[in-house]
Amino acid sequence: MLEYEKLLIGEMETNCYLVWDEDSKECLVIDPADDGVSISEEINNKKLKVKAVFLTHGHFDHSLGALDLKLIYNVDFGCSEKDAFLLERQDETAKHFLKKEIQVPNFIKIDIDLDKTKEFKLGEETIEIIKTPGHTPGSVCFYNKKNKLLFSGDTLFAGCRGRTDFKYGSTEEIFKSLKKLMKLEKDTLVLPGHGEETTIERESKRYF
Repeated sequence: MLEYEKLLIGEMETNCYLVWDEDSKECLVIDPADDGVSISEEINNKKLKVKAVFLTHGHFDHSLGALDLKLIYNVDFGCSEKDAFLLERQDETAKHFLKKEIQVPNFIKIDIDLDKTKEFKLGEETIEIIKTPGHTPGSVCFYNKKNKLLFSGDTLFAGCRGRTDFKYGSTEEIFKSLKKLMKLEKDTLVLPGHGEETTIERESKRYF
């Protein structure tokens, strides 16, 4: 059985998810926003075994706590290499959106290129990595078919899709990605990067 907990973190109110296999307690941290230390406290309280830290995409509000967690637990950091340029310019984007200077992590490398990774195992559970470009070139979603869970990052929200008005965004690509997601089982629970949960059935009525 795959379990998860949503943690609302940071000024951008990002949804960070702890996802773990109930039997082995192996845990994946998705989008650790900007407070790796408080996330680690919750991980330790639950006695989880962190296996990796993954980003759905490279925007600063999803990634600022990733390096802390990587170092605390000595685990791999995963993100699409197509979003590496976003990690490299986190300081300027954070300053633009937050209107202040903040300390940003110095990512030397991406350990696991999610653009070249099909799936990830947590105990006996399998998490499929679905490539969903559009919001960013390297956006991905994490899908567990057995438990019908989709961690959609900023590709799909309750009632709307991710923005594509950045220079590197693509409305054409995000609609291709949404079409891909709408093929999942209708009762799949969608857990987005911001806001409340929804379902594939509910969102499919909005787009297709």
